[in-house]
Amino acid sequence: MSVLSTREKLAILSDAAKYDASCASSGAPKRNSLKTGGIGSTEGMGICHSYAPDGRCISLLKVLLTNFCIYDCSYCINRSSSNVRRARFTVDEIVQLTMTFYKRNYIEGLFLSSGVIRSADETMAEMVEVARRLRQDEKFSGYIHLKSIPECSQELIDQAGAFADRLSINVELPTDESVKRLAPEKRPETIRLSMAKLRSRIEEKAEPTMKTRRKQKFAPAGQSTQMIVGADTTNDDGILRASARLYGSYHLKRVYYSAFSPIPDSSAALPLLKPPLMREHRLYQADWLMRFYGFAQPEILAGSADGMLDLAIDPKLSWALHNRGVFPVDVNRADREALLRIPGLGVKGVARILQTRRYRRLRLEDVGRLCQSISKVRPFIVAQGWSPGGLTDLSALRAKLAPPAEQLSLF
Repeated sequence: MSVLSTREKLAILSDAAKYDASCASSGAPKRNSLKTGGIGSTEGMGICHSYAPDGRCISLLKVLLTNFCIYDCSYCINRSSSNVRRARFTVDEIVQLTMTFYKRNYIEGLFLSSGVIRSADETMAEMVEVARRLRQDEKFSGYIHLKSIPECSQELIDQAGAFADRLSINVELPTDESVKRLAPEKRPETIRLSMAKLRSRIEEKAEPTMKTRRKQKFAPAGQSTQMIVGADTTNDDGILRASARLYGSYHLKRVYYSAFSPIPDSSAALPLLKPPLMREHRLYQADWLMRFYGFAQPEILAGSADGMLDLAIDPKLSWALHNRGVFPVDVNRADREALLRIPGLGVKGVARILQTRRYRRLRLEDVGRLCQSISKVRPFIVAQGWSPGGLTDLSALRAKLAPPAEQLSLF
């Protein structure tokens, strides 16, 4: 067997890391400026985008320590029975790559995950050593996100939290039954216990000590998790219910949804088709409604007969069409909670409306300057000099507001 170069390892392990959800670009259409001209790409692996604790979007080197794994999870391209090309970085190689990329201004941080080699403790110890070396030896102050392994010792988690900005433990699938069936070597109760311990440790370290009167640094960006979507038969309502429980139980910063399509036993995975990616995108939008728009989980899919989100329109518009009785909303008088439920208005747009109407009454054109699509907003609001009349109750309103159909690409 030939010895792989660092460049070859990077190609294998950055590509293998694309199934670890951590990015802000999930669900985006595939674009590559090398093929179409212009600047930027959503297709490449290796460098992804995520959010720092202060809300900045930053570039991360996203890579696996190794894609060797002792587990045989049915949905994972890196499962032990999968016929893929394997590689493994040393701690020195990961540290060197991170520092080299950072000094060249390619990245602002590191997202490090791994398959499990020999044991959870041995694998996690190497990941912690990468973070320790970066922080203490290289004096690296950039963002570090480590994917923790549920079965590893609490001592290693404590060390990881001291060096990493964010820790995440994969919940894997929406239900315990699915985990037991598709990932039989993993235990849902172990995953939940590890997430609970991590939450407790984050809360404990967030309290100032009597001696120093200062908070101790421990995973300041909190914990997140990843959920595979489409590997089992759980519908979107079940997925969102599972997410709501996770947010409530573990104070997660984010649940990442990872679209699944069958992965063959070959070195090249089939590309994810548009429906799984669009489903993932709609789940992110629904998740956003729960976290920032005041929607309770049951009401998001209350009008759905099969418990699935509408792929053609976004969840907020779908909810509005099923609840036309609460509209139109007067943008000059309604409270923040009511404004946030208007399709087409985001959190920033609502804040600007509340600020502007302190000084004058808003007209339709004023609202248009504060949102991305006035055509989506128009049927659901009353403004100075504007009333939608019968537009709100128009039977063809959904068809009028839905995006036009697109010809799917064959390649």
